[in-house]
Amino acid sequence: MTRLLLSLLIVGLLAGCSSEQSQTEQSEARDYPEPQYSLTNDQTHSRWSRLIEPVLTVPSGSVIEVYTEEASDGQLTPESTVEDLDDLDFDPIHPLTGPVYVEDAEPGDVLKVTLHNIELGEWGWTAVIPGFGFLADEFDQPWLKTFTFEEGGTHARFSEEISIPLKPFPGVMGVAPDTDEMLSTIPPRYNGGNMDDPHMVEGTTIYFPVFVEGALFSIGDAHAAQGMGEVCGTAIEAPMRIVYEVEVLKDRRPIDEPEYESDDYYAVTAFGETIDEAAEKATRYMIDYLEAEHGMDRYDAYALASLAGDLKIAEVVDVPHMLVTMHMPKEVIEME
Repeated sequence: MTRLLLSLLIVGLLAGCSSEQSQTEQSEARDYPEPQYSLTNDQTHSRWSRLIEPVLTVPSGSVIEVYTEEASDGQLTPESTVEDLDDLDFDPIHPLTGPVYVEDAEPGDVLKVTLHNIELGEWGWTAVIPGFGFLADEFDQPWLKTFTFEEGGTHARFSEEISIPLKPFPGVMGVAPDTDEMLSTIPPRYNGGNMDDPHMVEGTTIYFPVFVEGALFSIGDAHAAQGMGEVCGTAIEAPMRIVYEVEVLKDRRPIDEPEYESDDYYAVTAFGETIDEAAEKATRYMIDYLEAEHGMDRYDAYALASLAGDLKIAEVVDVPHMLVTMHMPKEVIEME
């Protein structure tokens, strides 16, 4: 019996190593198209408006390489201390690389954005900023931690005992809203904005409703790691290089807010001034999707959302604005 158990253990360990090696090789072997255009991390803005002039015009189907600055726009550095938070100016927060004008994009269309590649920069930071965060009334003292990343590193060292897996993604993505007002980038909105959804990683495709000619797409506020909710108000804020592709969809069903998909699931997003409001909207959006795209009866779709849909709180820190998503596994709706 002992020999049998030992044999099974060795087989299991070898299988685990093989699986891990296979996953690593797959990650390293991920292929993506060569960028046709490039934007630097100083071609940015920090508001949402149709009046912000595009820094690049591209045809549908273009692949764009962008460099993004960390969320403070250079106010914090790897050498920063907690005292530097006293002088933090929120006005330049969320420098967004763009906007990019996509030819033939018109109001009512859908802009498909595929995240092909996300490369982490050399450092990042996270902070507790007085007056900001889900528990701002309880945590009123500034706190700051900085991180450095080695090329090829997979974890951030939070302490001697704790390491956090690195899963980089853009915290803010969106198209221009149809307004002359210069809107803050802090909350999530119907145009996307500060969604802070850690599922929008490399390989994800996001769909945005188009509100103005050219869509005017922008991206930034990249995070090296973040939990669902981003409760203290920050993730590991870090500079990054992102390669994405834009495509104008003329014949796709209209959507009210961004939706996205991975290899494993289809998801809808919904913002609201309460968790209840956002969760109700996300549930309705999923029902709309199942009804329109899969021909389901609305009652059947409602029941399926209850049986297989997963409501998730993406972020709660932009009080009173919050983002809730619902995921539907593709194996359930036979999309694999």
